[in-house]
Amino acid sequence: MKFSTALVLSVAGSTLVQAMPHVHKRAQAQQDEPCSTAHTHRAGKRAVAVEYVYETVTVDGKGATVSSPATTTTTLSSTSSSASSVSSAAATSSAPASSSAPVSSSSSPVEVTSSSSSSSVPSSSAYSAPSVTSSSSSSSSSVTSTSTEPISSSASSTQSSASATHSASSGGINGDLSAFSGPSEAFEDGTIACSDFPSGQGVVSLDWLDFGGWSGIENSDGSTGGSCKEGSYCSYACQAGMSKTQWPSSQPSSGVSIGGLLCKNGYLYRSNTDAEYLCEWGMDMAEVVSELSQDVAICRTDYPGTENMVIPTYVEAGSSMPLTVVDEDTYYQWKGMKTSAQFYVNNAGVSLEDGCVWGTAGSGVGNWAPLNFGGGYTDGIAYLALIPNPNNYDALNYNVKIVAADSDSTVIGDCVYENGKFNGGSDGCTVSVTKGKAHFVLYN
Repeated sequence: MKFSTALVLSVAGSTLVQAMPHVHKRAQAQQDEPCSTAHTHRAGKRAVAVEYVYETVTVDGKGATVSSPATTTTTLSSTSSSASSVSSAAATSSAPASSSAPVSSSSSPVEVTSSSSSSSVPSSSAYSAPSVTSSSSSSSSSVTSTSTEPISSSASSTQSSASATHSASSGGINGDLSAFSGPSEAFEDGTIACSDFPSGQGVVSLDWLDFGGWSGIENSDGSTGGSCKEGSYCSYACQAGMSKTQWPSSQPSSGVSIGGLLCKNGYLYRSNTDAEYLCEWGMDMAEVVSELSQDVAICRTDYPGTENMVIPTYVEAGSSMPLTVVDEDTYYQWKGMKTSAQFYVNNAGVSLEDGCVWGTAGSGVGNWAPLNFGGGYTDGIAYLALIPNPNNYDALNYNVKIVAADSDSTVIGDCVYENGKFNGGSDGCTVSVTKGKAHFVLYN
């Protein structure tokens, strides 16, 4: 099969969408490729000029590259919009798996756990509507990456900050379910008021966003933010390794995506009644394993929805967490095209409150974080990637590599980000997992 690749990641009939907050254009050469995808960014997203290098890569059924790519280059520029949506297409990443030899073991074995040690909470809890409060440390810290630009943090980056700040939701920010077990109790429409947040059964509250625990709110008048009110779609976060199940089948013709629960007659209703639970597990094929002495905030974009990079995978120092790999064959599709999970990766020491938000130019956090992760699964193969963020080419203050989790896992290709450089070239790198699981190893 063939697939087109460019700056972010497109793999075997799928595309990792909304990776960067800028206007995307799809090259004419891609129009006949069924695996390319497009979507329209919400008004107000920041834009940058990007040079795209398009490649066509042929891979076999196991994800191994079987022919060399031919490349064409085009330069695209865009400006940000504050009043109207702009038409765009998801960029994709070159650096496909370049080796046909399976990688069967990690070069630096570590002990792996299925989830952070702080997330062991009974999985029998139902959805609840807690009184949500939020607190944060008043101390200030500064974290400097390997670049010359310091990153300021207004909240403590210690493990105790994360657990204290997010204790309001059931099970904390890591959720109430054991990894890849449950949920067990279906959501009941019309039983929880729109003014309450339905935490539990994998749903986690994002208190620092000041949306009442919601990850984003799309209002009936086309605006975003505020409180969950009549006619609004109220989006939510699921714990690491999971994805939300709620979005309406009827989506705007403009290409803007809508996701979340619908507030109707003062109560919350599912927008996708085919799913009885609000969260579902992705494929158990990727895990972030930290060898660092500081915590790392990895922030997934809220898609379908506002596309804000606020869905947390918070990896405490020396621990591990599942990384969501969506089954693209059954997950949300944009105009009939498959979509995957995309993550912004902050410097070590940046807190959730500072990292999982829209950042500002030069801040080095949120959509300005130095690195992106990508992950999707289709046709029996998981594709995992390390992707540059064109908003910020400064080096991350640690290194990352994707390796096989154990000797029973098969990972095709090499993908390493070290000292701000990718082994696959400036466009990043991709591996395919045909058996078992891969580790995103964070190391110095």
